[in-house]
Amino acid sequence: MINYILNKISYSILILLGVVTIIFFLFNVMPADPAKMMLGDRDNARQIDLINKKYHFDEPLYKQYAYYLQDLSPISIHYETPVYPSYIKILDLNNYILIFKKPYLRTSFYQKDILVSDLIYSAFPNTIILALLSIFLALIIGVPLGILAAFFKDKLIDKFISLFSVLGMSLPSFLAAVLIAYIFAYKLQWLTNLNITGSLFVINDATGTSVLSLKNLILPVFTLGIRPLGVIVHLTRTAIIDELSNDYILLARSKGFSMFYVIVFHALRNSLTSVVTAASGWFAGMFSGAVFIEYIFGWHGLGKLLVDGLLSVDFPLVMGIILVIATCFILINILVDLIYIWLDPRVEIN
Repeated sequence: MINYILNKISYSILILLGVVTIIFFLFNVMPADPAKMMLGDRDNARQIDLINKKYHFDEPLYKQYAYYLQDLSPISIHYETPVYPSYIKILDLNNYILIFKKPYLRTSFYQKDILVSDLIYSAFPNTIILALLSIFLALIIGVPLGILAAFFKDKLIDKFISLFSVLGMSLPSFLAAVLIAYIFAYKLQWLTNLNITGSLFVINDATGTSVLSLKNLILPVFTLGIRPLGVIVHLTRTAIIDELSNDYILLARSKGFSMFYVIVFHALRNSLTSVVTAASGWFAGMFSGAVFIEYIFGWHGLGKLLVDGLLSVDFPLVMGIILVIATCFILINILVDLIYIWLDPRVEIN
């Protein structure tokens, strides 16, 4: 098991290195001068030279790439005092310094002197909350509906649930967000008392303090959960129907157990691997797929931050968000593989 986990981690590091390489060269082949972009209206020859020296923009591209990898690496070697906001010195030998630090994503181009990591840190919890609640909603509704559809196979209720599943899967997220916001937060606002935009914490106009507003979660969570809900319903129904043809199901039925009992306590667990696959894929995808939903509902998460970064051409911010999303994908995939092994011991470990 330990060797399996180490192999997965090694493979994941190679994938992450590939992502870093792609986004670095993708954003650094653009003709825009990053030093002028950082300085904006305050640019002058001296300031541009200082920025170019600090971030090595005046170096060849392959050296810039090496410096960027050094910024991202937790352990790095420096000839002079590092520019990072915080680090731990491990070794100092002949003017060379070996340090340990958090991955340094540099500073924002347009939000002056603010670390990209700080901007991501402020938005990441909101995206995590939104994604977790959305996938939880999809699971607690989708799995029972899938069981119900399998139990009443080819009956009217099965056809109705299947139609609902297909509609959910085929509805684009941005269209669902616009429709739901228009109906429930505009037309029916007098009834629902929901806002079109709003984050988890809002500023109280009277006191100026942040106030928790859980109602702002309702619409984005429901919107983000529609598509995975449709997929989970379909996969649960299909997997259970396939399991019902196996010999152990027939044996359980021959012992006098009801069909509903056999489905819930026998067929369901062996059907969960496909559901876990779908849920994990959608959960990972929510970090990037929530872009439209967060932007439409004004939810301060990674998606909205990514759009703001793209609109302001803030390359370090966009690159940092993409790296964080890629890292989440990798960690979730490793976790899902371990869940597979727990759900089905027949899964081979290579």
